[in-house]
Amino acid sequence: MRKGNPAQRRYILRFMPLMTAYVLILFAANRYADAHHPAGLALAMLSILPTLPLLGVILVMGLYLVEERDEFIRNRLIVSMLWGTGILLAVATVWGFLENTGMVGHPPVYLAFPLWCAAFGIVQGVLAIRDRMAGGDE
Repeated sequence: MRKGNPAQRRYILRFMPLMTAYVLILFAANRYADAHHPAGLALAMLSILPTLPLLGVILVMGLYLVEERDEFIRNRLIVSMLWGTGILLAVATVWGFLENTGMVGHPPVYLAFPLWCAAFGIVQGVLAIRDRMAGGDE
């Protein structure tokens, strides 16, 4: 990302506290669950607690798309997000058919967002390399 872009600075200022909160809440919730073995509603609430910062991250990503004024950067983000979604859907579809035949086990559903983020990030890198090789903007 280019330095000095106000939308990007706001994104980072929103994103970093949420990811810090996610890590802290995740570790605290796991430690609490291991030590106290909650059940019922308490366990459900404890399970949902780490998702709240991640839901905030999704909101922050959407806000960044809305606030970004550079059309090139916004287009790159949208294309990367679409590719990330397509890759996630493709992996889930293939995995689902393999799971139906007993070839693979059931993966944790919470891995969907990290997989999407990884695909999104990889596509952004590929687009940047492609543009540099073609002599385009970053």
